[in-house]
Formats: sequence, C-alpha cells, structure tokens
Amino acid sequence: MTETSDVYYDPYDVDINADPYAAFGRLREEAPLYYNEKHDFYALSRFEDVERGLRDPQTYISGRGGILELIKANIEMPPGVLIFEDPPLHTVHRGLLSRVFTPRKMNALEPKVREFCARCLDPVVDADGFDFVADLGAQMPMWVIGMLLGIPEEGQEEVRDRVDSDLRTKPGEPMRYSETSSFATGDVFADYIDWRVAHPSDDLMTELLNAEFEDETGTTRRLTRDEILTYVNVVAGAGNETTTRLIGWTGKLLADHPDQRRQLVEDRSLIPNAIEEILRYEPPAPHTARYVARSVDLYGRTVPAGSVMMFLIGAANRDDRHYADGDRFDIHRSIGQQLTFGYGIHYCLGAALARLEGRIALDEVLRRFPEWEVDVDNARLASTSTVRGWERLPVLTP
Repeated sequence: MTETSDVYYDPYDVDINADPYAAFGRLREEAPLYYNEKHDFYALSRFEDVERGLRDPQTYISGRGGILELIKANIEMPPGVLIFEDPPLHTVHRGLLSRVFTPRKMNALEPKVREFCARCLDPVVDADGFDFVADLGAQMPMWVIGMLLGIPEEGQEEVRDRVDSDLRTKPGEPMRYSETSSFATGDVFADYIDWRVAHPSDDLMTELLNAEFEDETGTTRRLTRDEILTYVNVVAGAGNETTTRLIGWTGKLLADHPDQRRQLVEDRSLIPNAIEEILRYEPPAPHTARYVARSVDLYGRTVPAGSVMMFLIGAANRDDRHYADGDRFDIHRSIGQQLTFGYGIHYCLGAALARLEGRIALDEVLRRFPEWEVDVDNARLASTSTVRGWERLPVLTP
C-alpha cells in the first residue's frame, strides 16, 4: 500500500458520490486498506478483500448495524432487523423469512409483476417519454411488496414514502437515525398487522403471524407483535428502495450504450445477463459497513477491534483483478459471483425477487420503447448516503 497516497473517499461527499469510480479505482491501487480520519472508518475496495470480509462474520459483525452512522450511534437494534443481526439470532430470523423468499416462489410471481409493469407503462405509450423512476421504479416494486405483505393498494404509497424517508439524507450529511423512527419501530404497519390477525390471508404477514419456530433459547414459539412489525418493515424497505434504483440504472446505462440496447431488443434471451451486468456495474448499495469485533492485520497495518470497516462493493465489483476491464459495461460479460447482493450469511434474501423484477421491467420497457435517451437536464441523483441511484430519470422516446 502506498502510505503517501492523497486519495480521499467520503461516503457523504456529494461530488464524490456523483461518480465515485475514479476514487474507487485509486483506492484499489493506492490504498487497498484505506482510513478516513474525518469520519473514523476503514475501507476495503478490492474484490478478494471485500468477499473475504463479508464471509467472516466473526471478525466483522452485523449486530451493531450495517451503515456507518448506525454503528457510530451505538444503538441497540430491535430484534427482527435480520440484516443487522449476528448468529444465533440471525440464523433463527433468517430461517423464517427464507421459507417465503425462495426462487421458486419468487418466479411464480412473474405474471403479477408483468401486470404491474403494464399498469405503469401502458398509460405513457403515446407520450413523448416517461420517467424510469416515477412511472416505473417507484411504482411496480411497491405494488409487488405490498401484494406479498398483504397491504391494500390505497396504503402502499404511504408505507413506501415513510420507509424511504428514513433513508433520505441531506446532501453531504449522514443519515439521521432515531429509535422512534418508522425504520426502528415499524409502527407504520401496526394497523395492517392488527387487521390481519382477524382477517388471515395468503400473504407474508399472515405467514409470519402463524409461523412457529424454535428461537435462540430453544423455546418453540411464535413471533411477538413487535418482532413482526420489525420484520415487515425490513422487507418493505429492502424490497422498495434498492429495486427502484436498479430500474433507474437500467434506464441510464442502456441509454448510454444504445448498441447494447439494440442487441437486447433483437434478442430478449440476453436480458437476464444484462440485469446481472447492471447490478455489477452500478450496485444500488455501493457499500456496507461492519463493526470490527476483533483486531485484524491487513496490508501491514492493524485494524483495531472497535473500528468500523466499510466494504466498498461498488469498487470491488469493478476490480480488474476479478473482472477484465472492470470499468467497461458489457451485457455479454461472464459475471459469475458478484457482490451486489452481499456474500455469506447475509446474502440478500430478496435477490431472486430483485432479479425477477429487473428482468421483467426491462423486457416490458423494450416491448414498448425500443429506443430512448435521457433528458439530462431534468435527471437527478437521489440524496442519500445509503443507496446510490436516480431520484428522477426522465427519458425521451421517438
């Protein structure tokens, strides 16, 4: 590692986040173990290091949070936030949700996902363009998650907006977390859960209400109301925000690479791999953080216990050591293992659903709009330190 490197990375810096890949490239080459003194965190950026770290939950624990500012806040996470849990509790809670989010069950949703896409896109077919986020990305995933959870459509926008608001940050500022926020309490879902107790249905909420399991103490029981509130909140947040960003990046990258877009129009069998490449090239969550539970030696330095380690997934996914010419977008690339959905025990349970939604959304867009270009003057990146993507992505169609 070059100790004298002046490379700087700050997850809250608006200018860096507008296009972080130059900084990511320098980090990989000049400071593969990077320390930010201002915010007091370490960062790893090479694919091999990030992959190794994500599959080492003994050294890099999740129970203190997976976001830099949450770890720094030293907040006790409510039970059920499985993305911020460690074994054995994480093992129990993940096992419950894994019964629902199987690839088979997710793929069975394809007809409904296509129906939702049609509802979004058919009204704008005769217009001069549409917005990949407002007209599609912010709508279809919300309907899908709402359907899975059993939330009536008239309440879905409120749920989406309240959950998303907890992830929003002012430009250049950390996310503000409160133990009374809807992210922490899940109270936005309270009325729906209470209603579902008396009116069971074929949905995730009913399944969670009725599920019996053996908890970390060996006791066979059902989830408490508070645990269900937290569970549902986690699913709703993860299912909406990141898929919205995936759809936005799909519109942007295929506008930037019209030759590859034309290949997709001519051969729809290329779509699944195109979605994988979009996820690799522009991961909706470009970094994740962990609390360092025990000291670890890396690149001739000791990262002390009690530190925060950021795994820069966006940097790792473009590492030339793992992907030839990693900064090149190529829908034909042989991708194999990528890190967008994480790795190890915290691999994203919703990965199959996100891939399904991304694939169908792209297919339905191409069916109606084989060509588009971004209305650059009116496009805007979202202001958040947790995910990276488009707040608005209007496109013009011939």
